[in-house]
Amino acid sequence: MTQNDVKEYCLSKPKTYIDYPFGDISLCIRIDGGKHTPIFAQIDFPKGKNKITIRCNPDLAVFYRSEYPDKVTRGYYCPPVQQPYWNTVSLELPDETIYAMLDEAYRSGISKLPKYLQKEIYGRVVQ
Repeated sequence: MTQNDVKEYCLSKPKTYIDYPFGDISLCIRIDGGKHTPIFAQIDFPKGKNKITIRCNPDLAVFYRSEYPDKVTRGYYCPPVQQPYWNTVSLELPDETIYAMLDEAYRSGISKLPKYLQKEIYGRVVQ
C-alpha cells in the first residue's frame, strides 16, 4: 500500500477533505462537520518514510501496538496527553489491516462530532 492509496481510500468516505494545518510536511484528512472538523488520518512526507498516523481509541491503539510492535507506535508528533489516541503505522502492514485501522479512525472521528452530524454522515450516533 502507498500513501496515495491511503489518501484515496480516506477521501472515498463521506464528508472528508484534505487540510494542511501543520504546513506542507503533513497532509491531514478531516471530516467536514462545519466548525467541528476532526482529523482522522495524517500522511507524513519525510523522505524514506512510508508511514501514516491514524486516530484510534486508546484500547485499540494498545492492541495494535502490541500486535505489531515493529510496525505500529504511538503517534510520534503528538504531545503525551494525545498519544494514546493516535498510532503511527508502517504501510508495510497487510492492506486489510490498514483498511480496518482507517475505518476505525473514521468512526472515531465521527464520534467527536455533534450527534445530529453523526446521524447525518454515519447514519447513527457513534458510541
